[in-house]
Amino acid sequence: MKIAILSPFYPYRGGIAQFSANLYEQLSTEHDVLPFNFTRQYPDFLFPGKTQYVSPNDNATKVDSIRILDSAWPGSYIKTANRIKKEQPDLLIIRYWMSYFGPSLGYVARNMAKKTRVVAIMDNVTPHEQRFFDRPFTKYFMSGVDGFVTMCEDVRRDLLNYDPQARNVVIPHPLYTHFGQKMNRIEACHKLGLEPNKKTLLFFGLIRDYKGLDILIEAFDKLDNGENYQLLIAGEPYGSFDPYAQKIANCRFRDNIHCFTNYIDDSDVPLYFSAADVCVLPYRSATQSGIASVAYHFEIPMITTDVGGLKETVADTGTGIVVPKADPSIVANGIKEFFNNYNQEFYIENFAVLKRRLSWKTFADKLLDFAKEL
Repeated sequence: MKIAILSPFYPYRGGIAQFSANLYEQLSTEHDVLPFNFTRQYPDFLFPGKTQYVSPNDNATKVDSIRILDSAWPGSYIKTANRIKKEQPDLLIIRYWMSYFGPSLGYVARNMAKKTRVVAIMDNVTPHEQRFFDRPFTKYFMSGVDGFVTMCEDVRRDLLNYDPQARNVVIPHPLYTHFGQKMNRIEACHKLGLEPNKKTLLFFGLIRDYKGLDILIEAFDKLDNGENYQLLIAGEPYGSFDPYAQKIANCRFRDNIHCFTNYIDDSDVPLYFSAADVCVLPYRSATQSGIASVAYHFEIPMITTDVGGLKETVADTGTGIVVPKADPSIVANGIKEFFNNYNQEFYIENFAVLKRRLSWKTFADKLLDFAKEL
C-alpha cells in the first residue's frame, strides 16, 4: 500500500513528532510511506515555549520528511494538497491535535483524489484551552476525513458530539520505545542530586495549567512525614513558573522539591523516570496522555486523577491508582495509599501484559484494517 502521513516530524520536538516517527518506521517495514511535514508549525508569537525544535544533542528519530505545509500561509495549503495528490497514495494519515490546524489540515483533507482514503488520528477533538474558533475549525477539518482513530473512549465521545455518524475506531496509544533502557535508580538519583532512600514522585512533561502541578505541590505539603518523600519536577513551563515557585517556597518540605524547568531532551528522559518510584498526573482535564506511555515503557506506576481517558490508561490496566478529583487533599491521600499498598510484582506482571498488547505493530495493523473498511 502507498501511504502518506501529514504530521510534525523531526526537526520538530514533542510527543506528536515522536509518535509519528514511530508510526512511520513501523508502517515502512511493509509499505511505501511518504512523510509530509511542516515548514512552519506555529508562528513564533503563538508558541508558548522556548523553541519548537529539537536540540543538537537530542536523540529524536530523524525522519527524512518532505517539509511543505506552513500553517499560517494558505498558499501552502494548496501546494501541500497538490503535492500529496501527485503521489496518488491509497491512504493519507493526518495527525490532528489542535483546532488552530483545522484550516490547513482541513484544506488538504478535502482536496485529495477520490481513490485516497483519509484517516485522522485525533489526539484531541476539544482542546484543553478552548477558543471561539474551536468548533468551526474542527468541523471544517472533519468534513474532509473518511474515518477517525482515537486513542481513548473520552476522545471518541468528543468526536461523536461533533458528528454522531463519524466512522471511527479506538486504538490505544502504543508504548514509546525509542527512549532506551532504564538506568540504575541509585545512579539516576545521584546524577539528579536526589536522595535514593526517599520515596520519589515524578511530575514530567510540559507544565501547563490544566496539568495541575500546583495541585501536586499543595498535596506534597499535606503528606504526613513529608521529609520521607521528594518531588521531582521535570519539564518546560508554558507560561511563567513564578506561581509554582511561590507555592514551593511556602511548602514545609520545599528542600525536598527538585525542579528541572527546561524541555527534557529524549536522551535525558531515562534519567528522570529511572529515579522515580511513581509518576503523578494530577490533571484538571485530559484526553489520553503520552506521558503515560513513557511511564509504561519504563515500568513506572502512576497516580492520576479521574479525567478524560486516564482511568482507562491506569486503573483499567492495573498500572497505578486513580483518585476521584484534582484536589490537593485527595491527591495526597492517593500518594499515601499508593505507598501503603505498593506491590512491585503486581505492577511488573501488568506492565509485561501491556508491552505485548501496546506495540506499534498492533497499532499500525489495526489502523490499516480500519482504513480498508472505509
